[in-house]
Parts: sequence; structure tokens; C-alpha cells
Amino acid sequence: MIQSKFYCNVKAFNAVERENYKALTQKLHMARLEVVETEQGYRFRLDPSKISVADVANWVTAESKCCPFFNFQVERAGEGKELSMRLTGDEGVKPFIRSEFRLR
Repeated sequence: MIQSKFYCNVKAFNAVERENYKALTQKLHMARLEVVETEQGYRFRLDPSKISVADVANWVTAESKCCPFFNFQVERAGEGKELSMRLTGDEGVKPFIRSEFRLR
């Protein structure tokens, strides 16, 4: 069996952190307007009326604890009317992202 270098460290959170992470993840999923595949990963276009830049930053901080192999880029534009997050990583990360974020 071949071991993947992409896996979530389920022990990265204590109970309170896990609940906060779950709430932020739910909020992120509810704010998702569009997912665009890029060469190195995915770009998530988000509804800024449903999630703040601060919430996205808090989610990135938490996600980095359990999945340190991800690269993130958060973008805010159009006087706050546009919000997006790029999620990338080393070669081979896209199938992991598709699975974890339930992308088709």
C-alpha cells in the first residue's frame, strides 16, 4: 500500500478548536459561490455577505494546523464585494482537495 503525503492530522485540534473549525467550515461551504480549477489547485469564489475576511483567515489558520501542506491565498477586491480563496499545494494535491471539499 502506498502512503500519501496528503492527510489530515485529526489530532491537531482540541475539542473547542474542533467545534470552531467545524462551524467555520460550514460557514465557508455556505458562502461558496463558485469553484474554479486552476493549474495547482482550486479557487473558491465566496459570498462576502455570508462570510467575512476574518472568518476566512481564521479558517485558514485552523486548516493549516491539520493540513500544513496546503498553500492559501485570500483575495478581497471590488471594495469588499468580491472575496476569494485559492487553495493549492504540491503536485498531486488536487485529488485530495476534491475529496475533502466534495468537489466533482
